[in-house]
Amino acid sequence: MKLAFLMTGKTSETYFADAIREYEKRIKRFVPFEITVLPDIKGAKDIALQKQAEGEMILKFLRNDDYVILLDEHGREYTSKEFAGRVGRLLGLPGKRGVFVIGGAYGFSEEVRNRGNELVSLSKMTFSHQLVRVVFTEQLYRAFTIINNQPYHHE
Repeated sequence: MKLAFLMTGKTSETYFADAIREYEKRIKRFVPFEITVLPDIKGAKDIALQKQAEGEMILKFLRNDDYVILLDEHGREYTSKEFAGRVGRLLGLPGKRGVFVIGGAYGFSEEVRNRGNELVSLSKMTFSHQLVRVVFTEQLYRAFTIINNQPYHHE
């Protein structure tokens, strides 16, 4: 299985971008992994229009057989070990691509929510979109070290 990470808007802070690239490189040691950045929506008249436009871009990226995990504050929370187990089960889905998606600042359109197979929350706290990208890529890397019994995660 291949994994993809889809996000709306570029990571402008170089220290966040550097961290994301480092974890991306580490994740690729375990599984084919790609990060795709969709452009920010400029000039939307209101929140609903912005969510709709972002949703259309997200849906164009997705394939019919993708397993889609939306990173959302209302999703299920996991410990790092539980998340590793979830990623391990995801890898067992034959012939599919697992796609993790972070939407824009106002969340996902209803169409994207309906397309998602599950919702995952990284915390009950709110983080900037740039920081949550780093947190997610680190947790995905951590999951692979747990799955592969490597000495990164400590209990």
